[in-house]
Amino acid sequence: MTRAVVADDAVLFREGLTRLLAEAGIDVVGQAGDEAGVMTLVERRAPDLVVTDIRMPPTHTTEGLRVAESVRRDHPGTAVIVLSQYVEPHYALALLGEAHQGVAYLLKDRVTDLDELVDAVGRVLAGRSVVDPAVVTELLGRPAARDPLAELSAREQEVLSLMAQGRSNRAIASRLHLTGKTVESHVRSIFLKLDLPPTDDDHRRVMAVLTHLGAR
Repeated sequence: MTRAVVADDAVLFREGLTRLLAEAGIDVVGQAGDEAGVMTLVERRAPDLVVTDIRMPPTHTTEGLRVAESVRRDHPGTAVIVLSQYVEPHYALALLGEAHQGVAYLLKDRVTDLDELVDAVGRVLAGRSVVDPAVVTELLGRPAARDPLAELSAREQEVLSLMAQGRSNRAIASRLHLTGKTVESHVRSIFLKLDLPPTDDDHRRVMAVLTHLGAR
């Protein structure tokens, strides 16, 4: 059974998330309300997964990002989901920019849906990178003097959005009801039009797309 540690200074949210994880068959082996507390639990309980709020005591700024960086550096076998109340693309870029895999940046509203939570947990435990769709939408909607996205077809923009969320080609094909070869063709076209180096590594692919979008 997957073992998890949950960190959030709001007790009610923490308890609710713990119950959802239990419904998903995950054993929550510890809860914490601040950065120091969650790091102590990680050392003592050796969880498979850490789910942490981005803002916790003492400063209520980026404690969750520091937790994620420390956990993935010192405990590379432990996956991390960082939760945020608001859409803040720069934090998503900072989280994934550490070149760690098995991390996710999600909105708190997203994880109140059990199916969404189970999907995200499964992907980070498999070593994938996950970005909340709302963050991707925000990045896609940013204006630019020259918008290379305008060169993409409507279908390519759909594929790009799913790529940036960390979806594999197989998952994209299933979601859009396309063949694997068709998705591969769209991905190659996207990388060509956006002048991005092609890669089969899921994390590097997500980072390439997000970095491009974040620079717009």
